[in-house]
Amino acid sequence: MKRIVTALTGASGALYGLRLVKALAEAGAHIDLIASDAAFIVAEEELGLPKEAFLESLRGFGPDSIEIHAVNDFTAAPASGSCPVHAMVVAPCTMATLAAIATGNGHNLIHRAADVTLKEKRPLVLVPREMPYSLIHLNNMTAAATAGATILPASPAFYSRPDTLEALADTVVARILDHVGITPAKDLVKRWKS
Repeated sequence: MKRIVTALTGASGALYGLRLVKALAEAGAHIDLIASDAAFIVAEEELGLPKEAFLESLRGFGPDSIEIHAVNDFTAAPASGSCPVHAMVVAPCTMATLAAIATGNGHNLIHRAADVTLKEKRPLVLVPREMPYSLIHLNNMTAAATAGATILPASPAFYSRPDTLEALADTVVARILDHVGITPAKDLVKRWKS
């Protein structure tokens, strides 16, 4: 069972985080979930799910495989390199979170876990959901990528003709799973064929 640290931040796109946790749980991964305070605000705005309802939805995907950590709990397992984590994903990833990761400013558990992931040379996937990008954003992405992170913008594909928001989000989730080495329990998206 692969252990994936999954962080949700306050960028628009709470559906990406929700669909990612669902796909990871269905694939049999152990999920160390960290959500920022702003992630809960966005989930309520975009999904109509207040904090407890959002957490309940996430837990419902795999109550035995999802471990929820408080965003300021520096004693949580993902804060240490000795924790046997396979990879980490931040989806969606705010520009402030990306900046903290790119500069090593560990103000919370998301930042610290990402720092640990990079120093241990494990896959770190950052899913920014912002537009347009400023030069500051691009420089931070370059710094994070240079340190070993994969920058995977939330740019859904349309060639599979997704007919729901969930199917559209899954085009991004499928790519995230590819980059952390997780095979989904079921096909999330029709793959491109030449």
